[in-house]
Amino acid sequence: MGVRKIIPVIHNVSSVQRLVDLAKIVIALGLESLVATKVYGAAAQAGIPEAYRLLIKDNRGLVVLPELRDAVEVFSPSTVLLVDKEKASELIDPLSPPELEGTVMVVLNGSDSSFAPQESVLGRAIYIRGLSSRAGSTAEASLLLYSLALIRQSSTRFGDTSTTI
Repeated sequence: MGVRKIIPVIHNVSSVQRLVDLAKIVIALGLESLVATKVYGAAAQAGIPEAYRLLIKDNRGLVVLPELRDAVEVFSPSTVLLVDKEKASELIDPLSPPELEGTVMVVLNGSDSSFAPQESVLGRAIYIRGLSSRAGSTAEASLLLYSLALIRQSSTRFGDTSTTI
């Protein structure tokens, strides 16, 4: 069966640019939507409207929720991966990702800190094999989401059903 759906989540973000960059990654990979939780500051005021404009223009969605727990409750994913270098119990190789099933939620931290204890219990803390330090949510999203999107659509190119990889 494999990965049916990938739900990227940017959590705890105040940067307009990080939010917009994640929206661009969602579009480029042909994912359905972006979820943003605990958005504050400039990201809440200017980032949400800009990300929404980009996503809606490409027939993608943006869901904004107050807390990470809300996203987990609303979407009920099969697997929740928390991208957290400091708390990672598993390293994922983007060239050889683990076998995952169903709906996979990938949660990226929009700040430079780790997930809070009440957030850490919501999923499995992972990081990217081969990176010696935190690369930032945009780079982490690019590596992990691309890797998962490849397994999800291993028989077709992103958004193009006529060409095989």
